[in-house]
Amino acid sequence: MTSTYLSGTRSGPDAVPQPLPPSGRARSRHRLLHWLTAVGFQLPALALFGVLVLLPILFALYASFFRWGGFGMPSDYTGTDNFTRLFQDDVFLGDLWRCLVLVVLSLALQLPFALAMAVLLNQRIRGRAVYRMLFFAPYVLSEAITGVLFGMIFAPDQGLADHVLGAVGLDGLGGEWFSAPSTVMATLFLVMTWKYFGFHMMLYLAGLQSIPAELTEAATVDGAGPWQRFRHVTLPLLAPTLRISVFLSVIGSIQLFDLVWVVTAGGPDHHSETMAVTMFQYGFKRYQVGYASAISVAMFAISLVFALAYQRFVLRRDLEGATTNMRGDGA
Repeated sequence: MTSTYLSGTRSGPDAVPQPLPPSGRARSRHRLLHWLTAVGFQLPALALFGVLVLLPILFALYASFFRWGGFGMPSDYTGTDNFTRLFQDDVFLGDLWRCLVLVVLSLALQLPFALAMAVLLNQRIRGRAVYRMLFFAPYVLSEAITGVLFGMIFAPDQGLADHVLGAVGLDGLGGEWFSAPSTVMATLFLVMTWKYFGFHMMLYLAGLQSIPAELTEAATVDGAGPWQRFRHVTLPLLAPTLRISVFLSVIGSIQLFDLVWVVTAGGPDHHSETMAVTMFQYGFKRYQVGYASAISVAMFAISLVFALAYQRFVLRRDLEGATTNMRGDGA
């Protein structure tokens, strides 16, 4: 006796029944269930993001159109006067210049130094784990502790830095560190480098350790020297990590606040002030919250424009490769 099941299946005593394909209504219910499950898992995170991030951004944008002292609700509407004031404010324009200086110094000095240390500590040298820990340790310290520490080190006439210079006969170079307009930014950048270069160094170490050793060995067999191996093998393969490091460094320079506030509070005479410090001064010291909100909106706009442009023109290939691999279309 034979039995026939679905079209296209075997018939006979050993035939295996095949399940019926789901109907259109069943498929719709299945998709809806998956969608509701995804929304249910994401809803708490989206709610927190909306309350803690989106709402403050929108309220800051709203408050930036008012002359407001921070008490009650904004009511004295001034239109775009706060934004017009930004570009007439010498302090804010100076903040933009100092931000650019920090970005250039970070890209030209801090990141190459971190890369050199990462390449050195990627070699098989005795005690490299200890050196890695020591170089990364400053990043673990809070900005407040770092600020207090270097405030004591660079204290005029009695700090450790002045004593060391005096011991080697260079006491004429000390004494002004954070107190003179001509030296405050250089000293502040020195503190920033000590604090943050270990983070970038660890990023580069992770990138270096992901490079297959066979490629370097093959280049060595082909007669490439250390510089040629670094230039033509290591650096191109490390490029995605370098791009992420540059992005984080620039965004960090734009939003720099706590370290500057603890060390100099923007002094002397605004010569170490950043946009975030200026925003804090106007918002919480002078109670000009409307103008401070305009500064925060300007900071957000600068960061957003840079992030979108950097993603579009620099990170595009990395992001396209990640998307391709996630979809299963890559190799």
